[in-house]
Amino acid sequence: MPVTVLLVDDEPLVRAGLRAVLEAQPDIEVVGEAADGAAVIPLVRRLRPDVVAMDVRMPLLDGIEATRALLRTVGDPPRILVVTTFENDEYVYEALRAGADGFLLKRARPAEIVHAVRLIAEGESLLFPASVRQLAAEYGDSGHNRAARAVLERAQLTEREAEVLRLMARGLSNAEIAARLIVGTETVKSHVSSVLAKLGARDRTQAVIAAYESGFVAPG
Repeated sequence: MPVTVLLVDDEPLVRAGLRAVLEAQPDIEVVGEAADGAAVIPLVRRLRPDVVAMDVRMPLLDGIEATRALLRTVGDPPRILVVTTFENDEYVYEALRAGADGFLLKRARPAEIVHAVRLIAEGESLLFPASVRQLAAEYGDSGHNRAARAVLERAQLTEREAEVLRLMARGLSNAEIAARLIVGTETVKSHVSSVLAKLGARDRTQAVIAAYESGFVAPG
């Protein structure tokens, strides 16, 4: 089955460019488009895309609020890939905080766009971990976010789970973590699932943001 994608951007040329790049791939299908975040929820409910590629800044409802609304109201929500003009942007970090799974620059090369959609759909690696770390260092509340610290304390991660979370924050995939720890990939998947459950995180991006915000992992 192809990865299905919903494009949300107020610029028709951006949507057309993304559609052309993604539909050139045999394993990706663009199932719909929207010009504003306000249209996301009804389209997601009707089309059930795997990934929503969404502009972070739009006139009526921006990508941050659209992400919050989508995750709050839609059961089994799709992965959310924020599309942005500027990499070092507080809006991007706020979107990740709100629950987005990663971000992509509008000037990205076609191969990078395709890779980002596939990676977000798979959910087994952190997209652009160095950039996420930089955003957390500049805009995060590392070590001073009481709520995030409380979550980590209540989680009571085992020593191995804590090690897996640190490696997740470095951007390692499940296979790379397995090679580093000399264990099977299924064992790593089990540890990752346990970490997400204990942290109340829907995916590894949210777990890593929590790790940075709590001071468990230093973003610098």
